[in-house]
Parts: sequence; C-alpha cells; structure tokens
Amino acid sequence: MRLSVLSLLLFLSAQIFGQNLLQSGPMVGYSEMMEVALWVQTTEEAEVHFRYRAVGAEKIYRTQTVTTSAHEAFTAKVIADSVDQGKEYTYALFINGEEVSLDRELNFETQKLWQWREDPPAFTFAIGSCAYVNEEVYDRPGKGYGSNYQIFEALSEADPNFMIWMGDNVYLREADWYTRTGIMHRNTHTRSLPEMQDFLGHVHHYATWDDHDYGPNNSDRSFRNKQDTKEAFDLFWANPSSGLNDEGVTTMFQWADMEFFMLDNRWFRNGNRRYDIDTADRIVFGDDQLEWLFDHLTNSYAPYKFVVMGGQFLNSSASHENLIALSPTERQRIIDFIYANDIEGVVFLTGDRHHSEISVLEQEGKPRIYDVTISPLTAGTAWDKSVEEGNTLRVKDTWINKHCFGLFEVSGERKARKLNLRVIDANGKELYTFDLSRD
Repeated sequence: MRLSVLSLLLFLSAQIFGQNLLQSGPMVGYSEMMEVALWVQTTEEAEVHFRYRAVGAEKIYRTQTVTTSAHEAFTAKVIADSVDQGKEYTYALFINGEEVSLDRELNFETQKLWQWREDPPAFTFAIGSCAYVNEEVYDRPGKGYGSNYQIFEALSEADPNFMIWMGDNVYLREADWYTRTGIMHRNTHTRSLPEMQDFLGHVHHYATWDDHDYGPNNSDRSFRNKQDTKEAFDLFWANPSSGLNDEGVTTMFQWADMEFFMLDNRWFRNGNRRYDIDTADRIVFGDDQLEWLFDHLTNSYAPYKFVVMGGQFLNSSASHENLIALSPTERQRIIDFIYANDIEGVVFLTGDRHHSEISVLEQEGKPRIYDVTISPLTAGTAWDKSVEEGNTLRVKDTWINKHCFGLFEVSGERKARKLNLRVIDANGKELYTFDLSRD
C-alpha cells in the first residue's frame, strides 16, 4: 500500500512539475495533407515532444524532441509528420519526458485529398485583429485599453477549422519595441493569456502583422528593430513560410479549394509623413510583393481568393491608414489588375480600424470585389462618430464598433461554392450575417 501511495505521489508530482514548465500553448499551426505544425512555449529550457494518434485508432506516433532555449523565448515548433490526409488527431504534450495533463481539448486535423475524387469539403474559418492584453506596469495610466478577453472562449466554442489573425495580434509598448528583450516579453505576455489557451490548442492558426506587432504605431520600413520583430513573429507563429526572399512575413496557404494570400503592409512601406514623395509614388506593398500577389491570382483556380492585410483596402475615405490615403496608386493598380484579368471571387480580409464593416466595389461588367473588415478583438473600440468618415463603398448596416470576430462558412458543391459570414461579439452573440456567394 505504501508503495502504491508513493507511486501515486511521484506521478502527481511529475504532472504538476510539467504544468509548471508550460508557459503558453500548445498551439496548432499550419495544416497540410502530410504534416501539421505544433507549437509550445516553456518557462525555462526543456525538452518537448508531442504524441498523437488518429481519432478511433490505437497506434500512437511521436514527434522529434526539441529543446527550448532562452534565446528563442523558450518556444518550440515541432512537426507531426506521421499523418494521413483527411483525418482528425488527438495529441498530448510531453515536457522533459513527462506528459503534461491539461484539462482542455487538444486536437488537429490534416487537410483532405479531395481533388479528382469528390467535392471539396465544407469548412469554417474565423478572422480577427487588434488583440490588446493589459499589463498595468507598462500600460498608459488609467483604464486598461484591453477588455473582453472572453472573446477567445467564444472563438474556441465556435470551433472553426482555422483562425486568421489579421495584424495587431500583440501591442508592443514603449518599453518593448527598441529591445529584443522587450519584444520577446510582449509576445510571451500576450500569448500567455489564460482565456486564449483552449482556443490555441484545437484550432489551426495563421497570421500576418500590422504596425503594433511590427513596431511603434504607424511604423514603416525604417523601423530599427524590424529584424527582431520578424524573428519574434516567426518564433511565435507557425505559418507554412515567412517572407519573400527572407524579407517580411508574406505567405500563402490553401484550405480545401480556397486560397489565402497573407500580405505584409509594413516591411516595405514609405513613412506616412514622407510628404516629399508624391502621393501617387508612395509605397505600402512594393513591386515585388504585388507581382507575387498578381502571379498567384492569375494562377489560382480557387472560387474565392482571400487577400489578407492589416489596413483597409476598399474604404474610399482618404483618412487614417486606409490604402487610398497611403498609396492610391497601389490600390488602383490592384483593382485594375483584377479587372484586366477578369479575376472573380477576390475578397479582402482586413483589420486595423477598431470597427468592423463590409465594403464592396461593383462596376458593370467587372468582377465584384469585397473588403471584410473585422476589428477589434480586445483592443479599444472606435468612437461612434467614426461611422461618419465617408466610406461610400460601405454596405448598409454593416458598421459596428464592438469587440467581435468574423466566422466564415464555406459550403456547397465544387462548381457552386457558397460563402457566408457571421459577425459574432465577445460573448458569442451573433450581430449580423452576410452572404458573399458569387451568384
């Protein structure tokens, strides 16, 4: 009996020790047919690996072991590569050889090989931007700028196949952005939010950035520490790739028959106050990134092509960081390219503005272009008067200034895909729905 009690105590001690070594996560990253990325952060140097099995199967697979280090903020990305297409898996985290017992859902999925065999699968995905997590010692005095963290619990409950973080996923403060130490601290602090943990562990995550996770407010290509913030971005997210020729964080991915192009609106851009440069010549994306996007759009067979960026694309008001205010030439160049090549199904997914709205550009005989803006997740909301800024392309009754996320549902047969959006508040209440189906 004494040995049994001792064994139990040793087992429980190992479980508790493992939990104490877990800083944040685990998180599920990109998903493909033959591999899935898993991410975790520990509190100190430790060896981590995952074990996983297909739902309903007995065989358990193990990833390679990765040792976390202080230099990389004790983060680890591990690849689950003994997987088969179109399956759901449960997984467990091991730190220093001991399983970490977590009272939350841990699963991932591989994408399905539907091509040449059947209709593409239905799926859902969430979008959101502007996630501010208060830390009083480094925040401005007064009421905290972040609130309604339960939105991540609502996102977890919605259980989309994946989430797209559209920028300002963390908010670097004055104490953060000029040191690598501060940058890693801010990313760690935000990622460790308790309300976020369940959501991280069973929904796949993809991300781009905007000014606040890149650097100071309205930051541009001149930001001194952009190599450090890129390093942090790559350490804390598990995208399938990062940047063009190792510059910025541009990437793309496909889910079922849909394609997603994640643009970088910070790395290459002029300063907003470069008044010596004619407005027509100002840059946000740059030629290389635009040519990359154009190549993808013309080669794409996706019924919907989602272009993700931090600031608003279509908004016709030349104010704030709307693209028409910063680089009207690039905005028009993209529109002209879509029209000239008759590219149907382009939907911009945007954030930044601390309000949400849907804009649509319709010209007779031309493809319809949408811009779905969803913001903020937890950061402060826009003033009520912001609705008057003069966006002539806004769809009536879609402007709101509440903490919310967007939930898209993709359904239907291969040649008749349907796209529906639900806008949902921090408590899981539906605010409105909108049909983006092409017919």
